[in-house]
Amino acid sequence: MSSPTKVTQDGAVLEIVLDRPPANAIDLATSYALYGAFKRLNEVDELRVGIITGGDNDKKIFSAGWDLKAVAAGEGRSEEEGFDLGPGGIGGLTEYWDLYKPVIAAVNGLAVGGGFELALGADIIVASDDAEFFLPEMQRGFLPDGGAIQKLHHRIPYNVAMDLMFTGRRMGAAEAKHWGLVRDVVPREGVMDRAREIARTIAAGAPLVTRALKEFMRHNAHGSPEAAHAATRRAWIGKSGLAHYEAMMFSEDFNEGAQAFAEKRKPDFQGQ
Repeated sequence: MSSPTKVTQDGAVLEIVLDRPPANAIDLATSYALYGAFKRLNEVDELRVGIITGGDNDKKIFSAGWDLKAVAAGEGRSEEEGFDLGPGGIGGLTEYWDLYKPVIAAVNGLAVGGGFELALGADIIVASDDAEFFLPEMQRGFLPDGGAIQKLHHRIPYNVAMDLMFTGRRMGAAEAKHWGLVRDVVPREGVMDRAREIARTIAAGAPLVTRALKEFMRHNAHGSPEAAHAATRRAWIGKSGLAHYEAMMFSEDFNEGAQAFAEKRKPDFQGQ
């Protein structure tokens, strides 16, 4: 049986392709495979950024979301555990709270239900001009609770998020960019090139900073400015509880950045 994912490394960038024809639907085995790829990104020091995209298929689908045929067959259901989406949630990303390296979603087609939620698990989304995002769960008897009801209203206006979830309507790439959900909309053949361009830019920065940024925002993005500023002050004295932020502040790379600026040279970040 072929693997539902294809994973390749290009320098500091890990490219993850969801490759499960005909619609890149995610069953439990696929979710585990994707989690394994994101775990590799998280744990291999030389890797700085991940890209998730959908394998090419005639239907032009990034991902059709959770495999409803598997659901109908009872896959993942447990009286003790509830519904099992695998480690890291659907697609191995939506609930991977310890993943502190940036992920770019290169959405190259339809992002349906859990496929939309998988994209929401990324830090940056780029989309092909024929991409569409929609959540048909309500019409199928359940909520999009693999990530949409938890995150979508933080990414786009509340009323727009509610409209998408209530109606299941399709949101095109241009509208997604209008609301700020998508960074760039490009022709289908250029979506991975754009994602790689962004990834290389991020990878050229200080690796401890990207981890610190994700950690800080995860804990403070939706709190008050007062609480967020207080967290930064506690970090300076090693009492914030933000391990990656504090590691960055007391690192050799922190000094290297300032020294390189003073000496008018490119910094040589070592990740320590």
